[in-house]
Amino acid sequence: MKLENSDIFKALAVPTRLHIIGILKSRGPNGAKEIARLIGITPAAASQHLRILRQAGLIRSERKGYWIPHSIDEKAMENCRCIVDEICACQPRGKTGVKNTKVNNLEGLKKHKKELEEELQNVMKRIDEIKQGK
Repeated sequence: MKLENSDIFKALAVPTRLHIIGILKSRGPNGAKEIARLIGITPAAASQHLRILRQAGLIRSERKGYWIPHSIDEKAMENCRCIVDEICACQPRGKTGVKNTKVNNLEGLKKHKKELEEELQNVMKRIDEIKQGK
């Protein structure tokens, strides 16, 4: 099952889950009981939050005997950061930027360069307008 970006953000929309992510980032792998103790919730509630984070692909769990340590999935968190960067980046007229460009031939890159230069001129013009109070 392929997750949508919205599934990730739904999982992170609950403050308790963000707290859990913070604990796992700062303390490393932890079990549900310890996470529950640190947050002040029941182990059952912690397990439910961990299940949702795991289903969203943000954490991993691997049984080690009776103990099930939960840890951050670094690749998934990096993907999450990239999604946020892409959504929040200030890119006039929806340009994707050089990093995301799929063009890898000289003519295509020259065309992309020209588009970016035009975008930069538009941004600089808008900055001047704002400075002049327009």
